[in-house]
Amino acid sequence: MKNLYYLVVICILVGCKKDIPKPIPVAKKKVPEIILTDERKVEIDTATISTFKSETLKEFYIASENQTVWGNLKKRKFVLSQLENSSNLGLEPEDYKTSQLKKFESKIGKLNDKDLATYDILLTYNFEKYLSHLYKGKLDPKKIYSNWDLDEKTFDVNNVLIKAFNRDKLDSIVENIQPKTQTYKELLKALEIINTFPDDDIKTIESADKIVLKDTNPALINIKKRLLYWNDMTGKDSLTKIYDQKTFESVKRFQERHGLAADGVIGAGTISALNYSKESRKKQIIANLERWRWYPSELAENYFIINIPDYSLNVVENQDTTLVRNVVVGTIKRRTPIITSFLKTVVFNPTWTVPPTILKEDVVPAMKRNRSYLAKKNITIYDTSGNEVDPVKWNENKPNNYRYVQSPGYNNSLGLMKILFPNHHSVYLHDTNHRNIFGRNNRSMSSGCVRVENPLELAQHILDVDGNWPQDRIDTIIASKKTMSFKITKKYALYQWYWTAWSKKNQLLFRADIYNLDSDLYAQLRN
Repeated sequence: MKNLYYLVVICILVGCKKDIPKPIPVAKKKVPEIILTDERKVEIDTATISTFKSETLKEFYIASENQTVWGNLKKRKFVLSQLENSSNLGLEPEDYKTSQLKKFESKIGKLNDKDLATYDILLTYNFEKYLSHLYKGKLDPKKIYSNWDLDEKTFDVNNVLIKAFNRDKLDSIVENIQPKTQTYKELLKALEIINTFPDDDIKTIESADKIVLKDTNPALINIKKRLLYWNDMTGKDSLTKIYDQKTFESVKRFQERHGLAADGVIGAGTISALNYSKESRKKQIIANLERWRWYPSELAENYFIINIPDYSLNVVENQDTTLVRNVVVGTIKRRTPIITSFLKTVVFNPTWTVPPTILKEDVVPAMKRNRSYLAKKNITIYDTSGNEVDPVKWNENKPNNYRYVQSPGYNNSLGLMKILFPNHHSVYLHDTNHRNIFGRNNRSMSSGCVRVENPLELAQHILDVDGNWPQDRIDTIIASKKTMSFKITKKYALYQWYWTAWSKKNQLLFRADIYNLDSDLYAQLRN
């Protein structure tokens, strides 16, 4: 009986052992082996590599069996020239220890083994850093901004570098890893263009009054100098204080390039744009290049792209712009967030629930002054049980204990339609009950969502894939005043982004930096 007991215990233990899952082996990232040539090479002390605290660097030299790899003069010269000329791409050569590397190169024949190993490591480390900066930017937007909702770009720099190294195609690597988007290419062109301008020493323009055609104003002398400098005015000018027709036409060209109302009236916005120096504009271009490296390197087949400072929405399908719309974006206090997402649903006749910020800053103060405020806006108050609350019985000391819902209709704050997309900021695209504001020049006016001009046409465009969405169908839905939701079956990406500079047809284009991001970003890039 005793033997039988031990036998049962052993069986149980063995059985339990079999049930314990085996640990799943973690797949190691495979790094291609570096093909070394016959040039001079030396062993590298791994302790030296470790001082850089870079796993990427460690893996790179494991692939070369911890031997130096940059013995080939042509390959070395290419890397050095790329780092030295990185300013042409908006980067800072000294971020990559260019001066130090050039000193090593100047005495390459006299370097002892230890110095040669150090030079080799520095060359690799800084070239990999350079490639990474080109691919995904120098800075991490999530560490800088709380409302930038972008997917992190991953980059296997060793895989890319070693393949190019082995195939002797280092000369194509830099171009291949940069963003393929048109705006990024236009920004590189903008940097090239602005570098052709001479240094400017034009004094700051000061004018408190608006200047209109045929006015006489001493500020016009420096205004004309600026217009001549930026090539908005051509030929020679007598630089008088008179606002003549030639200057008027030049101002309109300048205004158009800067997204201002091209009416020829020289007001505060035009003066502000004129007062940007060449150096300031160059810094702005460089800041925008960094932003575009944060964004996806390639765009989807079909997409909505919103440029927040340009107040514009473009629908692009198969590389063709099919619709363009003016938009209204958030104020500097209630900024429109930067988002990469996809369109999901169109909602006709939406209700609107008052969000916490608007409740606190707008609704509560107004209700304390006038209890009929919400009723005039067709907004109903509900308690936590979903019961309607009489405004007279509303407890002004506990406003967060209620829900405030505006009924559907033409005067609803969201208008007649909204488009939903997944995001962490509770924002969407929508119509508005203030339909006369799209003609304004400055449209930074919303509470964070993006208001779209002529939204029902936009809705029909994206829903009508199979001809099932004629205009009268939408009209019938709107007339019903019932909230209805429809899935968007065609795949559209949404890029809700921020950029204030680019070029087109060899012209520099700029927009007002409405959220004051450019100069701070440039400062961090050069820190």
